[in-house]
Amino acid sequence: VQLQASGGGLVQAGGSLRLPCAASERTFANYHLGWFRQAPGKEREFVAAISWSGGTRYYADSVKGRFTITGDNAKNTVYLQMNSLKPEDTAVYYCNMKVKSGTYTPPYDYWGKGTLVTVSS
Repeated sequence: VQLQASGGGLVQAGGSLRLPCAASERTFANYHLGWFRQAPGKEREFVAAISWSGGTRYYADSVKGRFTITGDNAKNTVYLQMNSLKPEDTAVYYCNMKVKSGTYTPPYDYWGKGTLVTVSS
């Protein structure tokens, strides 16, 4: 499975971006798709995830109320809608997939290449 993330760019604080992540195939009955991010000099951290079967969503506290994760089954794509962006949201954003599991826990099975989001103050 290949994951292709896109949609990154430069945005001013308070602005919005939407990051799509397209999966090359969907051959698993139960899986999760999610997003992590890594800021310069920091460890990679969890952002949000969605369960494809049940539509359950998970969010990091730092993005609750500002970010929304949704999925499009027909397109095998998950979206991260980011609103009210802050300079501290600046990071490379990575999407990943956890398959054959009812929980979104490491280790994750597939990772996409990252897309850079820069939020200016």
